[in-house]
Amino acid sequence: MQIKVLSYNIHRAIGVDRRFRPERIISILDHHRADVVLLQEVDVGVARSQGLDLAKELAQALDYPYYALGLNVKVKQGHYGNATLSRFPISNQRKIDLTVDRRKKRGCLFTSLSLPTTDNIIREVAVFNLHLGLSAQERIRQVGLLVRSASYRALRGDQPCLVGGDFNDWRTLLAPVFMDILGFACATNRRTGHQAPLETYPSFSPTGSLDKIFCRGGLKIISGRRCRLGVSKVASDHLPVIADLSLS
Repeated sequence: MQIKVLSYNIHRAIGVDRRFRPERIISILDHHRADVVLLQEVDVGVARSQGLDLAKELAQALDYPYYALGLNVKVKQGHYGNATLSRFPISNQRKIDLTVDRRKKRGCLFTSLSLPTTDNIIREVAVFNLHLGLSAQERIRQVGLLVRSASYRALRGDQPCLVGGDFNDWRTLLAPVFMDILGFACATNRRTGHQAPLETYPSFSPTGSLDKIFCRGGLKIISGRRCRLGVSKVASDHLPVIADLSLS
């Protein structure tokens, strides 16, 4: 069974031209038609995005029957956080708090997806959609919070698992942690190893490899790439990354 996964920091659907244009995000997601979409910086009830529930708006516009929302940051009016859109049923969901000390609120949205296989057996795939902090020490501690969370500790060693999102990892310091210690493979590298990540930020001329997708437990990488649509250079300050995976 093949699964297409996309991760995208949509910057509240406010582009680099400072215009709120959710239709640009919709056109990008519609082009790729991923089975699982991991979104970061998703507004709910915030004035700058016309008070909309962006997770609900995007799910409905793109015909995703299932979605989950994990709100991390409260602003003067409304909240924003992570959203996961899925073509597969979501059997469980939980927000994992990744906030370190008094720094900006950060979080990870955990969802368990129920995937039917060719032999009519339902496989549960664990998905962690995260947005990490701006300092290297903060991010290391946040990975520690993630792996000590109840949702992560409950995983079986062979259970299919995805971790994706905006890692804010400019120097690719977290890749060895996920790959060498936690046993993941990275779908957003140009080649094997740690040091050939796809650049995604800033979207109009990317130099930073901030957005990543990792997988393990029967999920094998077929291919990985970043979005090359012209509209993606202005729709957000990040580019989406896309991974084609097979579930064995």
